[in-house]
Amino acid sequence: MIRVVLADDQSVVRAGFRVILELAGDIEVVGECADGPAAVRLAHRLAPDVICMDVRMPGGDGLAATREITSGAQQGSVPAVLVVTTFDLDEYVFGALEAGASGFVLKDTEPDDLVDAVRRLANGYGLVDQTVTRRVIAEFARRRPAHTASADAAHQLTARETDIVRLLARGMSNAEIAAELVIETSTVKSHLGRAMTKIGARDRVQTVVWAYQNGMTS
Repeated sequence: MIRVVLADDQSVVRAGFRVILELAGDIEVVGECADGPAAVRLAHRLAPDVICMDVRMPGGDGLAATREITSGAQQGSVPAVLVVTTFDLDEYVFGALEAGASGFVLKDTEPDDLVDAVRRLANGYGLVDQTVTRRVIAEFARRRPAHTASADAAHQLTARETDIVRLLARGMSNAEIAAELVIETSTVKSHLGRAMTKIGARDRVQTVVWAYQNGMTS
């Protein structure tokens, strides 16, 4: 069962998301809150798999909460943060991506897409194959060029690792990358894991951000 926390200051939004997610059968909403600080507390207390995080909440926005929640990655497993926003190209979204969010959906997303997003994040996949996310990442990378240390990491990647990161940035899944390169899916996962370690990326979405920042998307 996928454990989810909902963080949104609008109770009607939380109620709607709860109904949509719990109808899926494999998702349980274990907590709700109306501001960022409460989301941080619930993340520590309930250890959910995914937090659906609004970025604009009067009692404390989701930006600082996302940063605080994801900063615990080095101490062990942390929830994946799914940013829920009204605007797909919003300064708050860029900030959440920088803070470590793993994916994005719009508040008017289709129910099936919301369920799919939660499942993907729970399984360790960011929403890198979604049009909105690719646009956000591309704009984010344009506004925030890679710093020297990050760019230098590109030289540490092998040719195969470079190919895999480039295909990931195009929105391909592991299976699609394996088919493109005529290798096993397990091989893709191994190479990608080593590449992520070299570039200091926490997850797949952060790897795609790095690829955009370093011109590896062509």
